[in-house]
Amino acid sequence: MAGGVDLHSHTTASDGALGPRELVRLAARHRVRVLAVTDHDSTEGLPEAIDEASRHGIEIVPGLELNTDVPGAEIHVLGYYVDWQAEWFQAFLREQRAERVARVHRIVERLTELGMPLTADEVFAICKEGSPGRPHVAQAMVKRGYVKSVREAFDKWLRADGPANVPRRRLTPVEAVAVIRRAGGVPVLAHPGLANRDEMVPELVEAGLAGIETYYPEHSVAQITAYRQMCARLDLVATGGSDYHGVHTGRASTLGSPHIPLEVWEDLKRKAGELRNQGQGTAKRAPQPPDGAPEPTQHAHGPGESDPPPSMPGHPRH
Repeated sequence: MAGGVDLHSHTTASDGALGPRELVRLAARHRVRVLAVTDHDSTEGLPEAIDEASRHGIEIVPGLELNTDVPGAEIHVLGYYVDWQAEWFQAFLREQRAERVARVHRIVERLTELGMPLTADEVFAICKEGSPGRPHVAQAMVKRGYVKSVREAFDKWLRADGPANVPRRRLTPVEAVAVIRRAGGVPVLAHPGLANRDEMVPELVEAGLAGIETYYPEHSVAQITAYRQMCARLDLVATGGSDYHGVHTGRASTLGSPHIPLEVWEDLKRKAGELRNQGQGTAKRAPQPPDGAPEPTQHAHGPGESDPPPSMPGHPRH
């Protein structure tokens, strides 16, 4: 299969600027042939993305991105090839999105206390049916004239240790890895160069982490080399993607960039097959589903959705 690979993108189901169909059409224009849709705490965009992809000859890798917290930083964990239609998994995601709504209320209250009155309704009007979060709050701050850009809103107010940021109900990285493994997916540490918490990797591997997002727009050449070596040493798959949200973020992210070799996607499929062969949702530390949820069940994939063959053996390309 000729064309590009992008294993990290967002739609209006979370904090992206484009709807799922628009994102897929943009991917087609950029000659992306394999696209992972990885919305925050949501798989709501997958059905439309899969349907649209079938019209363009694009493979959709079903995924999502879970936001977790550690002292002083956020750690994001990507999940690929999850059994996203499982009811227990969707119940877990609904709880995560409900907490996002509650957190928006707490953040706008904090901003009001800091002299920047803002209402939750203003934020929800921006995210519409998406999964609300700080990027939507930042956009509302720009509309009010409190800051000039989304980047300024984060740098001054909404960063992890910023004066307007408030904690959410805590989900740890280990718990996120466990949930993804329970859902039969491949957990991958997202953009580790931004979080600067590489010392956590061994613990996450012990919990079932299966990959590291190595190729990333804001990773330096030295970081990419270091993460490739780390993946080789720990038998992890090295993935990558644009983390495309749209121009509203102020970031220089382009769908399909940086260039991701086709072999990266093939390695990810092999890793998914390996994990499924080990046993549905079985991790090294036997994770428990959230709130005593039942074991997941398999569902058939829709057209245009990439499905790793369970029997395909292999090992990460280093």
